[in-house]
Amino acid sequence: MSAARAGRPGRLSRSAEFERVYRHGRSTANRQLVLYTFPNAAAARPRVGLSVSRKVGGAVQRNKVKRLLREAFARSEPDLRAGHDVVVVARPGALELAEREGLAGLDAALSELLGRAGLSEVQGDGTEDPQHAPASARPVAPASGEASPGAGA
Repeated sequence: MSAARAGRPGRLSRSAEFERVYRHGRSTANRQLVLYTFPNAAAARPRVGLSVSRKVGGAVQRNKVKRLLREAFARSEPDLRAGHDVVVVARPGALELAEREGLAGLDAALSELLGRAGLSEVQGDGTEDPQHAPASARPVAPASGEASPGAGA
């Protein structure tokens, strides 16, 4: 089986891919999720892998959490920087959040982590993150000899 047919595009599927992200990537977490990220220059778009253990619940509950996390990631993907592999680990609180708030709750929790990890080009309030905006869109700082507008003398 060729690599192109091995899995769905945009997803991590092999154990070695997960292991590389876990071992060499950076992590950030909240009460519901843990997000691991690792740069991958070969990826044209961000790839996601999900890990939902039996601590979260039975098969039906785990599949519900995975389905909602895939949808939340798909919603966030247009605002993410390319070239990263992402592994999302669901904590038991993810099921509680999914049952209480549904997709909106998991989407907010995932977006928070993506922003903290520096992958999101759009901040939580919908404005563009100046750190990751294209150079043409970034505010230009005044030269050291110039007075900034509004600076009183």
